[in-house]
Amino acid sequence: MTSASPGSARLIEAVDALRTALAESPDVLGFTLGGTIDAETAADAEADGVPREFLDFCRVLDGVSCGPNVQLFGLEEAEEHQFYCGPVVDSPLELSPAKLFCIGLIGDTPVFLDRAGGGVLGIPDEHREWVDAERFEPLAPSVEAYFLERLVTPAEYARLEAIDDELWEYNDWLKLLRRAGLTG
Repeated sequence: MTSASPGSARLIEAVDALRTALAESPDVLGFTLGGTIDAETAADAEADGVPREFLDFCRVLDGVSCGPNVQLFGLEEAEEHQFYCGPVVDSPLELSPAKLFCIGLIGDTPVFLDRAGGGVLGIPDEHREWVDAERFEPLAPSVEAYFLERLVTPAEYARLEAIDDELWEYNDWLKLLRRAGLTG
């Protein structure tokens, strides 16, 4: 079992099932599961301004790359991607490092944690260039919910990854979800 952490039992069970399935699946190579961060690392990062909601998730799973287009950053990678939070000239979005924390990518589009409410925000699907979007779209009420409801839910993950129905059986993340017993 994953070490003591602030994550819910459901999150810990899902991550443990994924780690077990990955250990038993040498043929699945299309993604990586991160490790965990310890309490001291989390405290240091929080003192540096990293949101506690994100750090609590990283204490259970420090990032996951589900496929070529869907990634939830670990702490180190998230810290390297905060440039996405800075204002962009002529963008209608209210970008601000004081309001947002970049936690991942869907394709080339950043996924943000709302520092005020803890919800996960993205850009509506109809925008090709994310900086041209006029608003953010709520993706989940928390990082944990984003992972469990979007990335560990096969149909939602397949939508985010833009996988055709006939290619489901070939996607390594979907194979891992099946092998972990997380398909529904």
